Amino acid sequence: MIDKKNYNFAVGRRKGAVARLRLYKDLKESLLIGEEQVKKGDVFVNDKKIDAYFNGNTVKATYEEPFRITNTLGKYTITVKVAGGGQMGQVDAFIHAVSRALSTIDEKNKQILKKKGFLTRDARVRERRKVGMGGKARRKRQSPKR
Repeated sequence: MIDKKNYNFAVGRRKGAVARLRLYKDLKESLLIGEEQVKKGDVFVNDKKIDAYFNGNTVKATYEEPFRITNTLGKYTITVKVAGGGQMGQVDAFIHAVSRALSTIDEKNKQILKKKGFLTRDARVRERRKVGMGGKARRKRQSPKR
């Protein structure tokens, strides 16, 4: 199995999504996820390759941003468990977790990521539904009888 000291753990959150991330610095032992052999630089989300889980070019550009600005694209192997929320909430939770993990590795990364705003937890959430508002949060439609 994997030695606990071999990875950095981080949690990222956004809206209802939570991402629990393991960033492996170097793989000394072979690691299997599903039926795939893991290589250096691979990123797995919920036991699938990241391209298969988060599909789309705009999403790819979004989740690769922390690696690009810290110059660490393809240097670390990452496994993530993401739960809750929608696709963009999960992508943002993934970015938050990756940024936290990268900032623990190097102080220079922390300064870069903090300046970009990736280490800040985005607290905006959907406003809850109010009673008597017809399924919306704020304003009820005016009755046609009046």
